[in-house]
Amino acid sequence: MSAPTNRFKANLKSEQAQIGLWLGLANAYTAEICAGMGFDWLLIDGEHAPNDIRSILQQLQAIAPYPTNPVVRPPIGETYLIKQLLDIGAQTLLVPMVESAQQAKDLVAATRYPPNGIRGVGSGLARAARWNMIPDYLPTADDQICLLVQVESRRGLENLDAIAAVPGVDGVFIGPSDLAGALGHLGKTVAPEVKTAVEGAIARIRAAGKAAGILTPDADLAHHYISLGCIFVAVGTDIAVLCRAGQSLAEQFKTRPRG
Repeated sequence: MSAPTNRFKANLKSEQAQIGLWLGLANAYTAEICAGMGFDWLLIDGEHAPNDIRSILQQLQAIAPYPTNPVVRPPIGETYLIKQLLDIGAQTLLVPMVESAQQAKDLVAATRYPPNGIRGVGSGLARAARWNMIPDYLPTADDQICLLVQVESRRGLENLDAIAAVPGVDGVFIGPSDLAGALGHLGKTVAPEVKTAVEGAIARIRAAGKAAGILTPDADLAHHYISLGCIFVAVGTDIAVLCRAGQSLAEQFKTRPRG
């Protein structure tokens, strides 16, 4: 018995766009609701949402029975944190603020067991190995890890070709919000300069033979980036979905007589 197949990693090779939703509510109950909505993948955000190891674990458990694929974003690419996330069962990681090929190489090493990397061996305590009830977990785990790195700064863009060329990096995600700020357009992810930078980055990622990804709630822009070859595209957040639906419902009654 081998490590579970990483369906998200397999789907990236299909060249068919994988549509995702960002989870920022940090709650297993709402994560399970979103898991039944029909998205290809859900991003559990540990960078900007109030998540910790336990809350991420609970969301992984809530999503597990559904056909959607979980992706986890740690707050930072620290080796000890990557080890914990992999041990609780995350197989796909999206690591923010990657700016050099060496940083990408270090992240690859952190996700692999020796001799291919430096991931600590603690499978007897790990949900990922079903607490050693998956007999061949250790020799098969590396092949099922999907590492996505997030490029979102001027330095990251400058080094994008080298980052994308690193073996073991499965995809590169362009972080539009931080990138917009870095280019002098804070809060304006659809500014022409930002859009041009994103388009150029997508082409460079694809030229390296890696999957390109992005987050945008703008449907037209999402379709545009998909047409350029973006493979994993998040099209909204659970928070925005709740806000829009709630505001719309309230507005229906505020604009009509209440008697």
